[in-house]
Amino acid sequence: MWMTGIPKWLLAAAVGLSIVVFSPQATFAVGDTPSEPKPKPKSKSKPKPKPAPKQGSLTDDQIYSLGYWQAKDGKYAEALATLRRAANPADPRIETMMGFSLRKLGRLDEAMEFYRRVLAAYPERTTTRQYLGEAFLQMGEPAKAKEQLAEIAKRCGTACEDYQLLAEAIANFERQKA
Repeated sequence: MWMTGIPKWLLAAAVGLSIVVFSPQATFAVGDTPSEPKPKPKSKSKPKPKPAPKQGSLTDDQIYSLGYWQAKDGKYAEALATLRRAANPADPRIETMMGFSLRKLGRLDEAMEFYRRVLAAYPERTTTRQYLGEAFLQMGEPAKAKEQLAEIAKRCGTACEDYQLLAEAIANFERQKA
């Protein structure tokens, strides 16, 4: 057999490296930020109109991604409508973005329900904690926002994006109140 002269550790390393190299990129994704849609190449022919997607034809990952980018683009009502189509409305990403959209629409009480529900089941979700901290700032409660900042620091340190964003929001809030 041709593999008899290859040490077992070398063969195991080669198999492990092959798994890492050929695994889908999504396997290594961190955080909640979905990738931005790739720009479509420009064609010289007249584009054909696309039929609207049927209700339920999108996966929850696609619904989350679409709702996320709608919300980040300031289309909060559209984001809510999109996110409500999820087959699993209890997905913490979906609930977090619903809370985000509601908060941006000024519906803080509803947003708080989503954030608290997510954190009750998933206390490690720093993005949800960041948005909850921002909600506390909207409510004029910076001490509670700082509590969330401390919780984020425990979970991902002070260099992580969620910590940095909430720390900046708190600093801006305090500058405005001074």
